[in-house]
Amino acid sequence: MEIRIIKHPSPGTLNILYRRKGTGKTELPENIDAVGLVQGRMIEMVVAADVAEKAVGVTVEDIHGSCPQNMILLALFGDTAAVESAIADIRKKL
Repeated sequence: MEIRIIKHPSPGTLNILYRRKGTGKTELPENIDAVGLVQGRMIEMVVAADVAEKAVGVTVEDIHGSCPQNMILLALFGDTAAVESAIADIRKKL
C-alpha cells in the first residue's frame, strides 16, 4: 500500500482527480486543504475506504485509472487535519 498527502493542492491537480473520480458527483467538496492518496489492492482499499469514511471531515472518492496490476486508488478530500487523521487511522488499522 502506498500513501501520499498533497497539502494545498493546485486547482489543476484537483481537476485531474475530480475528472477521474468514480461517483456521479459533479461538484468538488468544500474546504479542500489537502488530498490524501491511498493506493493498494482491492481488499486493502475497501477497508481503507471504510476507515476513512468513518473519519470526520473527509470525502472519499475512488479514482479511476489504468493500472495493469489492478491497483485501486482512493482520494481523501478535506482539510489538512482531517486528511492526516484519516490517513493515520488507515495506517493503524491496516
